[in-house]
Amino acid sequence: MPVAMSKKKSLATIQQPIAEEMRSFEGKFKETMSSDVPLLDKITYYIARRKGKQMRPMFVFLSAKLCGEVSESTYTAAAFIEMIHTATLVHDDVVDDSNERRGFFSINALWKNKIAVLVGDFILSRGMLIAIKRQEFRLLEIMSEAIERMSEGELLQIEKARRLDIEESIYYNIIKGKTASLFASACAAGVASTTKDESLIQKAKELGEQLGMAFQIKDDLFDYGTDAVGKPVGNDIKEKKMTLPLIFALNNAPRNTRRKIINIVKRNNNDPKKVAEVIEFVKGSGGLAYTQEVMYQYRQKAFDILATFPDSPARTSLKDLITFVTERKK
Repeated sequence: MPVAMSKKKSLATIQQPIAEEMRSFEGKFKETMSSDVPLLDKITYYIARRKGKQMRPMFVFLSAKLCGEVSESTYTAAAFIEMIHTATLVHDDVVDDSNERRGFFSINALWKNKIAVLVGDFILSRGMLIAIKRQEFRLLEIMSEAIERMSEGELLQIEKARRLDIEESIYYNIIKGKTASLFASACAAGVASTTKDESLIQKAKELGEQLGMAFQIKDDLFDYGTDAVGKPVGNDIKEKKMTLPLIFALNNAPRNTRRKIINIVKRNNNDPKKVAEVIEFVKGSGGLAYTQEVMYQYRQKAFDILATFPDSPARTSLKDLITFVTERKK
């Protein structure tokens, strides 16, 4: 069961130790995204206007303050992490043929797939180039590892979606790569911007990985209508993504039921009634309760690692931010 937690705080309250840095970051990030090519500049301006909560840069700044003071290196790390995140979202919308992102039209919906892919490539390369020009080679190494692991995680998920032979251990490998690796890099990069102590950098990386696992598991719960969110209910089933609630339900179902549900996911995943049947099957199996418990376990691991850092306003806000991402409604 989840440990007793204080009331979830708002993002504005959580941001207080880094409020000034986040305001400065917004302007710096827009500058790093600009281009002399009019079409590209127009698109990157559109992307900057529809920015999300910018949680990953928040993790960078708060992690930096665990071990020192924010520097220009920290701003570079925050910009790079947000660029990677943005580029992958642009590419994901192309892969998923999605026309909407955060309530706005996606880049591919407005400018078509070819331009969207090139924009994603530009953003990714711009982040790398900035790191190289500023001689942030440790940062470049941390981020390159994240990009590699994210690509591997996505490809592993695509491979398993074709065969639907996924087990829990494979699921954890997938989300460790495609989602947790970026949170791990955000925390590691933040600490690396204030210290060269590799033991602290690795500890921050592990912290980020654990909270990233919890973040993705929370996201997977949304597919079953646990909250009113922008993500369409049953979307993972339609895309044949085998997430933890469904994996648990199948592993604990009689053979004939298991065969029936797998057949629906394989052949009737675009039928709303059949998708609803799968959702009800998962809900009735205890899959949601089990998945939530696993999420809380990963969150607790993150809390335990965080507690080994010195007490500070940044550490308190990091704990509150971890709570926020695991209790969020969207």
